[in-house]
Amino acid sequence: MNVFISLVMAMCLSVSVMAQNKSFYDFTVQTIDGKEFPLSELKGKKVLVVNVASKCGLTPQYEQLQKLYETYGEDKFTIIGFPANNFGEQEPGTNEEILQFCRLNYGVAFPMMAKISVVGEDKAPLYKWLTEKSLNGKEDAEVTWNFQKFMIDEAGNWAGMAPPKTNPMAEEIISWIEK
Repeated sequence: MNVFISLVMAMCLSVSVMAQNKSFYDFTVQTIDGKEFPLSELKGKKVLVVNVASKCGLTPQYEQLQKLYETYGEDKFTIIGFPANNFGEQEPGTNEEILQFCRLNYGVAFPMMAKISVVGEDKAPLYKWLTEKSLNGKEDAEVTWNFQKFMIDEAGNWAGMAPPKTNPMAEEIISWIEK
């Protein structure tokens, strides 16, 4: 019986270690203007990853996201927006239309990536890592709606998640950035 328990514990530990072997920095995504962007370029920064949509009741969060970026962005923090049309078809536009909307209506200057899927069978690899404990080594956190926020630490590890309705300027996000 003790051998069985030891074997199970060793298997759990190896799965956890394997999951933690992959970090945020191991992914390459596409920018909204079609360029490859290795996330390893963000080493040393805290990153707030947000799936965004321009026809959602939460779309005004772009304003708070931009304010957060202006307040804390540059050397030690950034935000990355990932447009997604998974919830109520609230992001129907092309990448060009999305970028124009964000800049014109909210002055978005933080990096925007190409439109992806954040749920379902065609979920982007980065979002698989963000949402599956077996891959991120921390927590299962399925995306429930537009503007869900994932926190990535300076070492590229999954550090937390804030639900869609959480204001980007919420204390939990600010205190994470400042610590």
